Amino acid sequence: MSLLRRCYQRIATWLMKEKIRPNHPMSDFRKLRRELRSCDVILVEGRSRVAEVIGGITQSRWTHAALYVGRLHDVEDPLLRKKIRDSYDGQPDIQLILESQLGMGTVVRPLEVYEHFHLRICRPRELSYEDGQLVLKYAINRLGVGYDVRQILDLARFYLPWSIIPRRFRSSLFRWRPGGGTRTVCSTMLAEAFGRVSFPVLPLVKRLEDGQVKLFQRNPKLCTPSDFDYSPYYDIIKYPYMDFEGASSPAYRKRPAITPCQR
Repeated sequence: MSLLRRCYQRIATWLMKEKIRPNHPMSDFRKLRRELRSCDVILVEGRSRVAEVIGGITQSRWTHAALYVGRLHDVEDPLLRKKIRDSYDGQPDIQLILESQLGMGTVVRPLEVYEHFHLRICRPRELSYEDGQLVLKYAINRLGVGYDVRQILDLARFYLPWSIIPRRFRSSLFRWRPGGGTRTVCSTMLAEAFGRVSFPVLPLVKRLEDGQVKLFQRNPKLCTPSDFDYSPYYDIIKYPYMDFEGASSPAYRKRPAITPCQR
């Protein structure tokens, strides 16, 4: 392994180191996992250093996004199932997600890796089964693609005046490079996957001269995890850790008392 690669791995390990997990998660993982369907987008509130950077840039608690694949038999194409088995050596009945992670690239992992995290489900509204399989196909074919660290820095540069940034350090999001674009980040990969079936995340809306409205797909590299939360085309599903189902009305009065913060 080259010196540069060793340095990269050490930096990635340092950035991905997580804080101590809370005793009580915000989400009921047991109920949430039963609700999931193939092609749901899972938003994650990360606890690592890189999550703090992403959260600060995007001004959102949602710092990571993963695509829910389902179990192996939920993937219709046998060639795609084989590609998953080549990347993940686990039981066929395990619930799987596909994601791009710093230090790992685009990988498939069991859903349980986020059991103790604050999660939210974003479900693409009325996505057909056929289009869902095409979304999975694109994402699965990205397995093994590296993680684009430069893209996070590019997003950060949008918050700085263009004139004060030296030219060699300016954003490369709109720079055309033949043969480039082989790396990705979590939300970009998902935006590209849904873009293959023309399913919008947060499109640009333009009213034409004849009064009709036309949607334009944004550059997928500008997509962040919180965009799936804001999008009107995704239904938000969440299961809080404290459940009040079956309680007499008003149910919220059954919750533990909330102590005001002392400043």
